Amino acid sequence: MSKLDESLLIGLPPFSRLERPQIREILDLAVPRRYDTGSAIFSEGAEAERFYLLLDGFIRVIRTTPTGEQIIALHIAPGQLFGIAPALQRDTYPAAAMAAADCIALSWPVRLWNDFIAKYDGFATETYRTVGERLGEMQTRIVDLATKAVEQRVAAALLRMVNQTGRKTEEGIEIAFPITRQNISDMTGTTLHTVSRLLSAWEKDGLVKSTRKHVVVTSPHGLMMLCGATD
Repeated sequence: MSKLDESLLIGLPPFSRLERPQIREILDLAVPRRYDTGSAIFSEGAEAERFYLLLDGFIRVIRTTPTGEQIIALHIAPGQLFGIAPALQRDTYPAAAMAAADCIALSWPVRLWNDFIAKYDGFATETYRTVGERLGEMQTRIVDLATKAVEQRVAAALLRMVNQTGRKTEEGIEIAFPITRQNISDMTGTTLHTVSRLLSAWEKDGLVKSTRKHVVVTSPHGLMMLCGATD
């Protein structure tokens, strides 16, 4: 991969307060890499040797329960850091990261983490803001699992993905990475059969259009009503 330009990082939250020479310093220390759809970037519990910045594509974060069940915890969009175990005071990754679509990511060795925090203005505050937002999302997911009916959970999961990654098409708002019905069941604590039944019913009602690996939300307001949202 050719030498990366500073414009890749300008405006991204962890680096938004930096001058081009500082961004050049950061890029010169980075290792760029491509990841094919479905490939693992790192596994849960592995030693945290590097931290990452996603430039293109989408990352699926997966947790394994004590009983061995895999749960999709969240998705990470371009321009965000991930694998930031040092921010959590950990030396292992708390979850696995998989490429939900073809990805390009930069990475740095974790030994540089404290140097970045000390040297680059805004790196620490923006990183910990990201951590807070993800913890908030996880808290919302936990509350949903504990209090909402299956139909509400599935509708809420689709809306989250649309809000985070959606792109407008002629038919509606498409989730911008491949997503299967099994993926949705893994996100919502329900069965593949239930997700398939709901999506088929919602397609008949004009709320969504789905194929094997893609979902388009044709009526976001309709899904908001199903998941209990009123605004």
